Amino acid sequence: MSIILYGISNCDTVAKARKWLEGNSYNYTFHDYKKGGADAGKIKSWVDEAGLDKVLNKSGTTFKKLPEAIRSIMDEASAIALMVEQPSMIKRPIIEKDGKLIAVGFKASEWEAGL
Repeated sequence: MSIILYGISNCDTVAKARKWLEGNSYNYTFHDYKKGGADAGKIKSWVDEAGLDKVLNKSGTTFKKLPEAIRSIMDEASAIALMVEQPSMIKRPIIEKDGKLIAVGFKASEWEAGL
């Protein structure tokens, strides 16, 4: 069983998720977007499965700082390109088990059901 947690190390929600995983004795690998980058193919697969609105972090300051002209015409391809370029625009955390998307964001009940 292979669990990968994707996120940014200084994110409070990622810290809560890591604490929950460790408290429930799950072994996992942490992929920090700031250090390891964000893969366009991986993001595309998440968007295909969960939807762009779930994967794209529209509530974060990185997204909000984008000019309105860019936000208003953003399609899936341009959003994925922006998430690769600026991983802070990816909703955090994202968790996979054995290559399968379990959840976008942290809700313990969702994680318990999927792990």
